[in-house]
Amino acid sequence: MEVYTLKNSGSHHVLTFLLLTLLLFITHIQAAKTPTTYTNFIKTSCNSTTYPSLCYKSLSSYAASVQTNPKKLCNAALTVTIQAARNTLDTVSKLAAQKGLTSSEAAAIKDCVENVGDSIDELKQSLKAMGGLGSSTDVDKEFLMSSVKTWMSAAITDEDTCTDGFAGRKVSVSVKNKVRSSILGVAKLTSNALSLINHLTY
Repeated sequence: MEVYTLKNSGSHHVLTFLLLTLLLFITHIQAAKTPTTYTNFIKTSCNSTTYPSLCYKSLSSYAASVQTNPKKLCNAALTVTIQAARNTLDTVSKLAAQKGLTSSEAAAIKDCVENVGDSIDELKQSLKAMGGLGSSTDVDKEFLMSSVKTWMSAAITDEDTCTDGFAGRKVSVSVKNKVRSSILGVAKLTSNALSLINHLTY
């Protein structure tokens, strides 16, 4: 009788161990599967943008926080764009401080610094307006979305104005290329963010 109890007890422990192992395996599979679902959501959403590969590259690290929420994805896109715009402002400001610039170069860069600064303010206004969409209060969401798109369009205009400011001015190729490449990166991110916002339903 004692021998039977020991055997039965051993079998019980083995069964428990197998069940726990199976449960851990299933949990692991689910955990591995979930991030793929999130990254696939970002990849699919980015396909609607002007620059899909840049969109995915800039937003894939936000997969865990965005999950499959379109509004959170738009907020992430705006956050990334604002940071890029700040980096561009830093780059252009350093160029403005360089010695040996011609008066034309100094004037063009100064205008560009102002344009990028305005663009950052407009992007921040867009992000602020986006925050109102998640409000539980009775807000005019159509008005908020219209405001977001207006601010975004204004930001794109300011970014374009920066590079247009170099046209017809005697500016060295190296200075022009540095500014243009920096601004172009922000302009692409802004365009992508606006595309995602245009596809947002609320």
